[in-house]
Amino acid sequence: MILCASLLTIPAALSAQKEPSKYIGPGSCAATSCHGSVKPVAGSRILQNEYSTWIIKDKHSRAYQAVTGDVGERMARILKLGAKAEEAPKCLACHALSPSPDQRGRAFEISEGVSCENCHGPASGWLGSHTTRSWPHEKSVALGMHDTRDVIRRTEKCLECHLGTKNKFVDHEMIAAGHPDLFFELDSFSAVMPRHWKTPRESEPGKPVEDAAWVGVREWSAGQAVQLRAAMERLTWRAKNERHDKKDVWPEYSELSCFACHHALGPAKESWRQEHGYGRRRPGDPAWNGSRYAVFRLLAQQMDSANAQELEKQLSAVSGEMSRLNPDRNTVASAASAAAPVAQRLAERLATMQYDQATTLRMLQRISDDAENIALADERAAEQAAMALDSLYIAYSRDAKPANAAEVRAAINGLFQQLENPSAYNADQFASALRRIRTMVR
Repeated sequence: MILCASLLTIPAALSAQKEPSKYIGPGSCAATSCHGSVKPVAGSRILQNEYSTWIIKDKHSRAYQAVTGDVGERMARILKLGAKAEEAPKCLACHALSPSPDQRGRAFEISEGVSCENCHGPASGWLGSHTTRSWPHEKSVALGMHDTRDVIRRTEKCLECHLGTKNKFVDHEMIAAGHPDLFFELDSFSAVMPRHWKTPRESEPGKPVEDAAWVGVREWSAGQAVQLRAAMERLTWRAKNERHDKKDVWPEYSELSCFACHHALGPAKESWRQEHGYGRRRPGDPAWNGSRYAVFRLLAQQMDSANAQELEKQLSAVSGEMSRLNPDRNTVASAASAAAPVAQRLAERLATMQYDQATTLRMLQRISDDAENIALADERAAEQAAMALDSLYIAYSRDAKPANAAEVRAAINGLFQQLENPSAYNADQFASALRRIRTMVR
């Protein structure tokens, strides 16, 4: 008797579930009949060129090479890692697929960088099964696949490296050694990646297919909430000194605004910072980096006023305490841990709500209306505003087709140009450009 492949695979998959899933490397996905096609396959449920997109266009495939150059080696010396950067677990944790030997199902090259299983999970349990006809996604998830279809789960996976966890993070010590400061915005980063999945995805039984125009708005909205929640969780464990290396570093300067201290110095009469003053903060005290809240607070107010008020209360406490010279650990941990579940509630609502032209337009206008507060927060907040306007306007213009779309696009690109050299950033000029966009978007 001849059994079809799907019947043979299912028992094997159920057996594999009992054993720890292992990593088997990106080569397992590279067949042209799987994900290695040179172009999308017509009529397929998936694009089938995902591997080709990753290896040719995605910077993740070159993440390992980023640590092999002169800067990486200099960082390794400064941090006294005791090994080259490309061999140091501290670096490989985010710059490669680097599981322990007992987690490897077969040999593969670490030099391939951040590959399929970094995001989709160890594939040994579901690799064969998920190719069979009518195999549901949920079974793959049960066998160890990360559920990247869920926008909240996908953001969490990205943030493991783009924000950090107790076991892998970028702190002020690493930044001082030469590592870039971390920032993130799900929709913008996905576009630059570039996306190697269908948008929108195929509909699920009983659910309508989402309008492609609003996929990016959902990713931006929910991604902002998840990012804020993760940032509050990170601040909590840092305040409680729960990092894996147990270094008692407080305050952790990477939680503060880099540009409050690291900015171009010039004649006092030309300083926009001194002209505007420091609000409730004592001059000379570093400010908390509130960029993950500066723009999101406007979205929260628009979508859920009750949770927005609670979030504002807790974040005001975080900001006020973290902007002191010697912030109290317990006060910070208490406020941050209280803010995290509020941000999660907002994330869950934003991930499931329906988006439309009117909602997106109001958000574009609210960001532009708050130009001065955002611009004065710091360069990172301005950066979040630019990425938000970019994501939102792409969706809005695709649906509304405004006559002045090219002019607005040029104005948004102008915001990014102002951020190219942080030392030359001027809050008044950025706010003026942001207000100008408000007059153009109606």
